[in-house]
Amino acid sequence: MKIATFNINNINKRLDNLLAWLKKSQPDVVSLQELKAEPRAFPEQALRDVGYEAVWQGERSWNGVAILARRQAPVLTRSSLPGDPADHQARYIEAAVHGVLVTSIYLPNGNPQPGPKFQYKLAWFERLIAHTAELMNAGIPVVLAGDYNVVPTPEDIYPTRSLDTNALIQPESRKAFARLLAQGWTDALRKLYPQGPLWTFWDYEYERWLKDKGMRLDHLLLSPSISSRLQDGGVDRWVRGETNASDHAPVWIKVDV
Repeated sequence: MKIATFNINNINKRLDNLLAWLKKSQPDVVSLQELKAEPRAFPEQALRDVGYEAVWQGERSWNGVAILARRQAPVLTRSSLPGDPADHQARYIEAAVHGVLVTSIYLPNGNPQPGPKFQYKLAWFERLIAHTAELMNAGIPVVLAGDYNVVPTPEDIYPTRSLDTNALIQPESRKAFARLLAQGWTDALRKLYPQGPLWTFWDYEYERWLKDKGMRLDHLLLSPSISSRLQDGGVDRWVRGETNASDHAPVWIKVDV
């Protein structure tokens, strides 16, 4: 089974890009982030026309997450992250597909920091860690897929001092990500490629795509029962180079089911 995560950065604006990638790459399951569309504006029929059923949680102009499955309807298990009933931002969804529980996570960016947005990021991360502990304890095959808005280590970003104050690389952000991994999750791409750049995001500004000044924000974390079945994975960098592209590229893995 091929499972991918892709921050599409406005699904309707980049629908042609998404459909072209789906047709070429043919993932079985896709987690999407940053739909930037209210629920009724989700392009359900266009995705169905190319063989994908979907569950989604939209939000007008901002955020938004979805899970697509090829030739099968994903079974929605949760449409929000528990822990704060007052938080209505569309940042988390999970569904069962082919016996695997897959999430779509859009963790808060947290900029500017310090400030309330960074505190929201860290509080959201704490809620995620509490929920993923329950998923881990359940002993089921889980793929925590999404845009975590965290650069886990200095190796996961091009050499620069210009982002030293950015929320993506702060010690608190990296420590939270490390605590999540310490529950027993496997960082799939780093398991496959322990060394070297694995950029998944290139900012639109300052020619960072042309200069290959990227960072790794999009991750697929695996529970033990599925980590042992990991076969392959990679980043579809070519998608970032297309006209009207998202500033992220899809990240994918293949697991034996």
